[in-house]
Amino acid sequence: MLVGIRPRPYLSGMAESSAPFDAPDDEADPRLRFAPACARNREPIADVLKKILPPKGLLLEISAGTGQHAVHFAPLFPGLSWQPSDPNPEMRASIAAWTEKTGAPNIRAPLDIETTQSDWPIDEADAVFSANMIHIAPWACCEGLLAGAGRILSKKNAALILYGPFKIGGRHTAASNAAFDDSLRSRDPAWGVRDLDAVAALAKDHGLNLTETHDMPADNLTVVFKKQG
Repeated sequence: MLVGIRPRPYLSGMAESSAPFDAPDDEADPRLRFAPACARNREPIADVLKKILPPKGLLLEISAGTGQHAVHFAPLFPGLSWQPSDPNPEMRASIAAWTEKTGAPNIRAPLDIETTQSDWPIDEADAVFSANMIHIAPWACCEGLLAGAGRILSKKNAALILYGPFKIGGRHTAASNAAFDDSLRSRDPAWGVRDLDAVAALAKDHGLNLTETHDMPADNLTVVFKKQG
């Protein structure tokens, strides 16, 4: 088992913006972090989630970053219990701060989940969501995410939903993604935009079939994997 490999959630959203997370100037809570890309991409992502998520149950968000997605999405699905997680303690503090600020009643306290470890502190979920994680982390983190989703998604057709840039058939879908990929690999050779074919093949090994691919703004995709029967 690989241990100690942590995704870099504080870089989430870089495909759409190079601006770092930072606390909004007009907020008193120093724990709050802000990612401009989250504010831009939340509505297109929400449109896809509305077509896929079940009306009730538990959703696990992996590498939830600042918490901005959680506080925007959770109120749209009042029958769901939204469980954010992140391996970075600063991001967990930001998630908690955003939850307190917005008062979303169906968001649970954030968990510390390291995708490369098999002992996740949650045994079952009705859906799993992760945005802008697998390219800003070693491939082992993607492997762990798919394995973990395969374990905890117990119901047939339960969904794993991933958002971010992908290659298709080994090729970038836009010049901007190729440049972004080069930038990622210059920062850390273990990072990089992932090939959707490779992700789908690995997902299938864990009982998850790629069923939907949605084009998104900023040359990103939302891809949906469903639990096999």
